[in-house]
Amino acid sequence: MFSHISTTDSFFTVYKNYPLVCAAVSWIVAQLLKVLIDLIIHKKLTPRMLIASGGTPSSHSSTVVSLSLAVGMTEGFLSSTFAISAIFAFIVMYDAAGVRRETGDIAKVLNNLVLNNPEVENSEEYRELKELVGHTPIEVVGGAALGIAIPLLIRPF
Repeated sequence: MFSHISTTDSFFTVYKNYPLVCAAVSWIVAQLLKVLIDLIIHKKLTPRMLIASGGTPSSHSSTVVSLSLAVGMTEGFLSSTFAISAIFAFIVMYDAAGVRRETGDIAKVLNNLVLNNPEVENSEEYRELKELVGHTPIEVVGGAALGIAIPLLIRPF
């Protein structure tokens, strides 16, 4: 069943997969930056930002751009794999700044309508909707810039 996997392949050699490492490091750095930026702006530590979506920089954009650039650097920018990863990156970034952003805006409106309604205000049935699910275009660009930087910084190692 797994005859195509050599004896040198194992989970512990995954660190040799340059595109995967770049994507993972990019996501981690973006999430850490979210915490740091939130701390600077709001003057309080919010650990949940480590796993939160939304905010700056966009970890979605950072991850997919980093993956795509690393694939291009290892397999060539004319490869089909790079083409697939680049299209994937554009779709994710478009979605983050478009559909997901709109979802957050709609959640804000609904939360205001429902939570300011005296009949629902004390209801245990209503769970406040998550408002920070998408990104502004600048947050997406910031994530993409981080996604470009990570493979370039990691490559020498």
